[in-house]
Amino acid sequence: MSALWGHMVGVLILALMATFIGIWVWAWLPRHRRVFDELAEIPMLDGEQKRGGETRAQRERTDDRGPTT
Repeated sequence: MSALWGHMVGVLILALMATFIGIWVWAWLPRHRRVFDELAEIPMLDGEQKRGGETRAQRERTDDRGPTT
């Protein structure tokens, strides 16, 4: 292998490490805590549990045209 190949691999490894650390820091920012806490509770929700006649998933899919079926 050539020295150029070794430098390219080293730069790639550093770029991947920086990307991983950047995503990790982003995920741990305090402003994301509320969203992640809500997402963590999804497996505990009963799919048939209704509030106001519709399930939570149906409320989240509602847009300007009304609820989807």
